[in-house]
Amino acid sequence: MKKLLMVLAFAGVSVASMAQDAVPTEKYSVSTNSFWSNWFIQANAVGTSFWGSQENSAIKPSKLFKGYRTNLGFSVALGKWFTPGIGLRTKFTGIWGRSVITYNDVAGKSAKDWNASKYWVLNEQVLFNLSNMLCGYNENRVWNFVPYVGAGVGRNMSYNTYSMDLNVGILNMFRLNKKVAINLDINYGLFDPRFDGFSQHFGSKKNSFKNMDRTISVEVGLTYNFGKATWNKTPDVEAIKALSQGQIDALNAQLADANAENARLRNQIANHKCPTATGEVKTVKEVVSAPVSVFFNIGKSKIASQKDLQNVQAIADAAKANNAKIVVKGYADSKTGSSNFNQSLSQKRAEAVADALVNMGVDRSNIEVNAEGGVDTLSPISYNRRATVELK
Repeated sequence: MKKLLMVLAFAGVSVASMAQDAVPTEKYSVSTNSFWSNWFIQANAVGTSFWGSQENSAIKPSKLFKGYRTNLGFSVALGKWFTPGIGLRTKFTGIWGRSVITYNDVAGKSAKDWNASKYWVLNEQVLFNLSNMLCGYNENRVWNFVPYVGAGVGRNMSYNTYSMDLNVGILNMFRLNKKVAINLDINYGLFDPRFDGFSQHFGSKKNSFKNMDRTISVEVGLTYNFGKATWNKTPDVEAIKALSQGQIDALNAQLADANAENARLRNQIANHKCPTATGEVKTVKEVVSAPVSVFFNIGKSKIASQKDLQNVQAIADAAKANNAKIVVKGYADSKTGSSNFNQSLSQKRAEAVADALVNMGVDRSNIEVNAEGGVDTLSPISYNRRATVELK
C-alpha cells in the first residue's frame, strides 16, 4: 500500500506540472519586503523508508518500500522568503523510524518489532522557488516547484546515537488561497553509518559517502503564510517620469492657452471704443471673466512660481481700470491633511495672492477673499493646491 501511495504522489506532481503549464500567468518584477513579511509555518505527515550502511552495495530498488523499512512520523517547519525565489526554513522531523536488521527473529520478536526506533532530525534548509526564478513572480500561481538543500543534526533516541546529516529535496506547494497551500515534499537524506545503531551490535563502518545510512521521505501537509504573504511590484520609474512630464506638459498647455486668451482680451480692451451720450468717444475696458490659477506646493502657502503672477497682473490691471472687485478663492487638496488644516491652509493661500494683488496696486477693499478648504475637483490631485483670481 505504501509503495502505491508513493507512485501516486509522483504521478500527482507530473499531472500538476502539466496543468500549471496550461494556465497563463502574469509575471512582474518585485521589490524586497520588510523583514517581518513573507514568513510561513508548515506541518506535515511523513512516510520514511530507511536503509543502512551495511547493505548499500546490495540494496535493490524493489526493497526500498518494504514494510520493515518504512514508518510514519511528522515534521514542522518555520521559514521565510527573502525574495520570491530564495528562502530559508528550519525543519524538525521525527519521531519513529526503522533500524534495518537482517534477522527474521531476535529475542522472540519479529523483525518489524525489533527494528523500530525513535529519532529526531533538525535541519536548516535553503529553498529555491524555480517557478518564480524562471517564470517570474505571480502571486496567483497555483503550483510552485521548490528544490532545496540542507544540513543538520539528528539523534536516534533508541540507541543514543547522534549524526550530522545532509539532505536534498523537492517541495511542491499547491496554492489554496493567499494564506494557505498544500505541501507535497519529497526528500533524500544521508547520515553517519552508525546512526541506526547497527554498529553497536555488529561493528562500525568506515564513515564515507558510500557507507552512509540513507532515507527517502514523502511528506504531505499544509503551509500557512503569516504577515504579508505577497510581494510589492517594483515601481516603474520610466512610467512615473513619463506621467509627471505629461502632467507638466498639460499644465504648460493650459498656461499657454490662458496667456493667449489674456493677450486677446487686453488687445480687445485697448482697441474697443464706444460713443458717450454727448457724442464723445470713450474707451471701454472689458472685464476678464475667466479665473486664473496660482499654484502652491503641498502643505505650503507661499506661491510656488512667480510666473503665475504674470496672469494675475492682467486681472489686476482690468480691475484698476474699471474700479472692479476681485474675488480670490483659496483651495487645498482633500487627500492631504485634516479638514481643519486644509481650511486654514486654503485661507492662507488666498491671503498670499491677495497680498500680491495689493502689491500690484489693487485697493485692498476691492479684494474679496474666500477659503474653500480641501477639494478634489481637479485631477491629478496636486492641481487642487491653488488659489483662483477672477473679476467679480
